[in-house]
Amino acid sequence: MLYHTLVPLSDGGGDLFNLFRYITFRAGGAFMTALCFGFIFGRPIIEWLRRVQKRGQPIRDDGPQRHLLVKQGTPTMGGVMILGGTLVATLLFARLDNGFIWVVVLVTAGFGAIGFWDDYSKIAKHTHRGVSGKVRLALGFIIAGIAAVWATWLQPVELQYAIDLPIVQQA
Repeated sequence: MLYHTLVPLSDGGGDLFNLFRYITFRAGGAFMTALCFGFIFGRPIIEWLRRVQKRGQPIRDDGPQRHLLVKQGTPTMGGVMILGGTLVATLLFARLDNGFIWVVVLVTAGFGAIGFWDDYSKIAKHTHRGVSGKVRLALGFIIAGIAAVWATWLQPVELQYAIDLPIVQQA
């Protein structure tokens, strides 16, 4: 978003807006944005999760006994904070006219949604059993399939269904 907003303001010379043309600058900006997101929203998100979940994630009885003591009451869904920072930074600093960025955003948000659903079902049912492994795996394959097809369509037509081995030269 910032790329498309600020780069047109650049005269192409040494002004500040020209920095947004460089992927290294945008990567550093995205890193700092995600880091600040975690610092600013981390504690409030964790405190909110503790209040909402009260008892935290249920712990399996057949696991290590240490988990019953140490992990008891730990809130789950911390991935919300990580995914939030990642997606905000990506949407701010990535070139949104690149289709591959949207493929990565789809995969990240899709797998994050699976994790959220799994954690939410554990909390709602007050059990360590969330969404079944088969359902999570099937949803993961669906997301991966959609991403693979989409990434294939983003390639030039002559490369769409080809395998490229860059270490092998063609005659």
